[in-house]
Amino acid sequence: MAGWNFAEIFREVAMAIPDAPALVQGSRRLCWREIDQRTTCLSQYLVAAGLKRQSKVAQYLHNVPEYLESILACFKGSFVPLNTNFRYGPDELIYLWTNGNVECVIFHACFTSTIEQLRMRATEVQLWLWVDDGSGPCPDWATPYETAASSNQCLPVPWAPDGDDLILVYTGGTTGMPKGVMWRQDDLFMRLNTERGDQYPDIPDFEVIRSNISQRGRAHLSAAPLMHGAGLLTCFLVLARGGWISHLQQRSFDPIDLLETIERDRVATLMWVGDAFARPVLAELQAHPKRWDLTSLRTIMSSGVIFSADVKQAILVHLPKVVISDVFGSTESMSLGRNVTTKGEATATATFKAKADTRVISDDGKDVLPGSGQSGMLAIGGRQALGYYGDPVKTATVFRILDGKRFVVPGDWATVDVDGTVQLLGRGSGCINTGGEKVFPEEVENELKGHTAVYDAVVLGISNIRFGQSVVAIIEMKKNQSASATDLIAFVKSRLSSYKAPRHILFAPIKRGPNAKPDLPSLQAFANEQLATHLKETS
Repeated sequence: MAGWNFAEIFREVAMAIPDAPALVQGSRRLCWREIDQRTTCLSQYLVAAGLKRQSKVAQYLHNVPEYLESILACFKGSFVPLNTNFRYGPDELIYLWTNGNVECVIFHACFTSTIEQLRMRATEVQLWLWVDDGSGPCPDWATPYETAASSNQCLPVPWAPDGDDLILVYTGGTTGMPKGVMWRQDDLFMRLNTERGDQYPDIPDFEVIRSNISQRGRAHLSAAPLMHGAGLLTCFLVLARGGWISHLQQRSFDPIDLLETIERDRVATLMWVGDAFARPVLAELQAHPKRWDLTSLRTIMSSGVIFSADVKQAILVHLPKVVISDVFGSTESMSLGRNVTTKGEATATATFKAKADTRVISDDGKDVLPGSGQSGMLAIGGRQALGYYGDPVKTATVFRILDGKRFVVPGDWATVDVDGTVQLLGRGSGCINTGGEKVFPEEVENELKGHTAVYDAVVLGISNIRFGQSVVAIIEMKKNQSASATDLIAFVKSRLSSYKAPRHILFAPIKRGPNAKPDLPSLQAFANEQLATHLKETS
């Protein structure tokens, strides 16, 4: 069916407030009129280059206006945007772009050398669009992004966007390899915009959109990388109401950059990733409590990693009028609940009130009795993703029929209290969540075992006050062989993304049972004890 689609929604915004800001980074400001013109040029350029309806376009970019601008062009041309983790190495990129059937890659100039290593293997990619960042010239095999965004093809896109157009959001999930979560735009728009109780008709009525467009739109800052769903999707909510997106200027997270951006752009809503962002910002606020004017800030949204209750309250001492909305969910279902905190009103960490379409189920699909203390898996109903791109087996595992209705069961374990409060326990798969990034122990273990001096390896997630968890490896060396912790960490970094490498290496014999599985509880206890001792000795 036709349904809601972002191209027509953003067209209404551009018509209503053409001269209002849309995308801002430092002194660079693009208004809605410019965005509308540039996305038209870019979508037409992609058609002229041979892309077809629903061709996949990968954003291989840091947080810059071109990231969102190119996605809006994809919506306008009925192409499918596909997020790309800029920390990936060549093999990981080839897997992602091959799995997603990518035909166009929009990339920052700083990634040119990485693409040079894999370009001949990316056989489906027809077009490379190079975004200048001052790090080097455009290679002869690519086209400058500005050429495409300012072109005048004069050939309209030969098809109209509709609600069945897809957006692919790749996530590590619990699969060990990235999977593309397929969302119809109609389902995604409705899911995002009805989380707070807003009402939108199932059949598109653009008068509703026009009535919600603010002539004095508020600024939103997504401090989290746009390559992750949590950082990206909140931007669609703001843009659909006539707001504008502010960008940090530094590529690596800098709390001073964030605070200066909030002050300069009068940011009203902020998206970040739990303690990993909050703790450094809190340290700056405590050290310089009156340095920045942050009175414009009204809401902090967080998702992707634990946001501790004590850190929230400490932040609110400096920002007493701010509301903190800690969102729990998955890429497959979006938000399944949120924990709202205000100054003086404490809420527990990782808890939320269950919605009517959220269940906690046992292995046999039956509801867990509230207040029983029994743990179960979260199951989320309502509008949801279609499934995983090109993976019907995994889709059937995660998207399940319960009592005749379709639910997402992404693997999050929880308990539920008598009053409906859900306490998240974590992923049953053992996936490590470090600063919002997912790391799978088996992948790192396999790389470590590839070192000539390593006999066995077990990788664990150990609690970390800032990042949620740290990747820690316990190594058993071969007899008469040796390697330093520094060497082993560098070895992993040469084969995987840096964030997957262990932060700490411990050396000890690894005991395995008859089933070849390690004794994880004893290894976890050993790692906690060793790291606690190390911290005492270095403090």
